[in-house]
Amino acid sequence: MLASVVIRTYNEERYLNELLQAISTQRNNIVDCEVVIIDSGSTDSTLEIAKSHNCRITHIKKSEFTFGRSLNMGCEFANGDFLVFVSGHCIPASDSWLDELCKPMVDGIVDYSYGRQMGRDTTKYSEDRHFEKWFPEYSKIPQEGFFCNNANAAVTRKAWELFKFNEELTGLEDMYLAKLLVDAGKKVGYVATAPVYHIHDETWKQVKVRYEREAYALQRIMPEVHFSFSDFIRYFISGVMADSASAIRDKLLLKKFGEILLFRFYHYWGTYRGNHEHRKLSTKMKKQYFYPLDTERDSQYD
Repeated sequence: MLASVVIRTYNEERYLNELLQAISTQRNNIVDCEVVIIDSGSTDSTLEIAKSHNCRITHIKKSEFTFGRSLNMGCEFANGDFLVFVSGHCIPASDSWLDELCKPMVDGIVDYSYGRQMGRDTTKYSEDRHFEKWFPEYSKIPQEGFFCNNANAAVTRKAWELFKFNEELTGLEDMYLAKLLVDAGKKVGYVATAPVYHIHDETWKQVKVRYEREAYALQRIMPEVHFSFSDFIRYFISGVMADSASAIRDKLLLKKFGEILLFRFYHYWGTYRGNHEHRKLSTKMKKQYFYPLDTERDSQYD
């Protein structure tokens, strides 16, 4: 059976070679593998790196990009029975990653699986705590609910073809599809034995934008969820306190306290802003949500 690893790219040269190297050294005893790149206009050496690893490459216009549309085009271009998703700044942390991620689907236990995510040397302290909470050391196959994350995930082609990814959302296209699948009686599973290092080298503005666009998308998935200003204050304080307690145990409080304050502020301020953003997605907002680094560069010349 064939697993197609679909990677969305836009100027991913920093970690792409390491990612593709890790994929090429997988011990694939359960599935065969092809790698598909869906690129949205890279101007660095992303495509040269992909070609050097014999990836199959397709393209989406930058003006047409959404997370869901890009994945749908990549899946249509792919040949696999299983469609595997990994971010261009994630690195498999074991040589059995691909087999482990696909095994619950091969065994017919789940239709959509997602793997563990871990920080690496440049990961912000609070984000490490976030990974520990949502991606623990133990598997749940299948799990309750529809949480999942396409930074490290896989779905059967048959399940994807039932609904495909929502092409209008500014994020959380994974959870939207998972919700539809669960409502249709399908199963989602969390595979702790399929870990990746997820490397977010973001500015504080990019942290805010990431959580803002996810909260904006969550309004489409779960419109009953509201995040008030008092929620912002409450979650910010509790997040800082929890992270600080962890940092005390790790003897890192003095070194990490400022970073903790900033991360939790932009995390929950972005969530508050996104939850209260109800107007139609503007061209400017779309560019900010999908290409935040470009927006930051452009602002230097305003």
